[in-house]
Amino acid sequence: MKKFVSALLILALALTSVFALTACSGSTQSADSDSTEAAAANTSSISIAIPNDTTNEARALLLLQELGYITLKADAGITATPRDIEDNPKNIEFAEIEAAQLPSALKDYDYAVINSNYAIDAGLNPVKDSLGIEGSASAYVNIIAVKEGNENEPKIKALVAATESQKVVDFITENYDGAVVPVVENPTDGYDSSVDYDALKGETITIAASPTPHAEILAIVKDILAEKDITLEITEFTDYVQPNLVVDNGELDANYFQHVPYLDDFNAENGTALVSAAGIHVEPIGLYGGKQTTLDALK
Repeated sequence: MKKFVSALLILALALTSVFALTACSGSTQSADSDSTEAAAANTSSISIAIPNDTTNEARALLLLQELGYITLKADAGITATPRDIEDNPKNIEFAEIEAAQLPSALKDYDYAVINSNYAIDAGLNPVKDSLGIEGSASAYVNIIAVKEGNENEPKIKALVAATESQKVVDFITENYDGAVVPVVENPTDGYDSSVDYDALKGETITIAASPTPHAEILAIVKDILAEKDITLEITEFTDYVQPNLVVDNGELDANYFQHVPYLDDFNAENGTALVSAAGIHVEPIGLYGGKQTTLDALK
């Protein structure tokens, strides 16, 4: 009898040990699972769409660096690409997309860095809708560009004077609520005293421009020139290539859509010979929310 009781006790102790081990094993598996999920959460990436042209891509990356989300190599500068990112603590994945397509692609990414002209055209207010925006001391001033050697032609000087007028400065200030910032230091009355406007009567000046805000601003310029019987013919383009080609080949007199870093890069890549005739305004580039509506995912 004593042997039978002892056997039962030994069996009970063995079963207790098995249950205890099973319970511990289950608890360990759950902890490992939680740890794996936490690790996965920490390594999940954030997607940001950026322009794919050289200068605007670098400009977007410089903005993200300014906001503290990435660090670029010290020598990256205005030709930076994602390959020049030295530190990416937020594990951001970049999608390089044609600049004009970024507003429509915004819904497919967590965030996108968009040029103000395309943002405005898509119904976005760069000041109110962006989650981060370039400072006003931007080096990316939008210019009137012409074929090299034509800068001092009378009709180009007349065009520049009208675009640098107080009327244009006031129009930009009053209509874009900080999304477009005039940079003309000494606005004119719209006219250049060195130009013989009588000799230009009946002349037509042709200019390529992006729809917003450039063509809108040029509508004011058109009225100023019309007072001297000069016609300003505005042709709108929605890309960054044709406006330079049509000026370089002499089809049009000037264009108004780009900044100097982009123009310099375009000349180098395409063998064109365009120069800046005047700097008119800055359009701060901004970071916009797509799938994310706040910056919390980047904190």
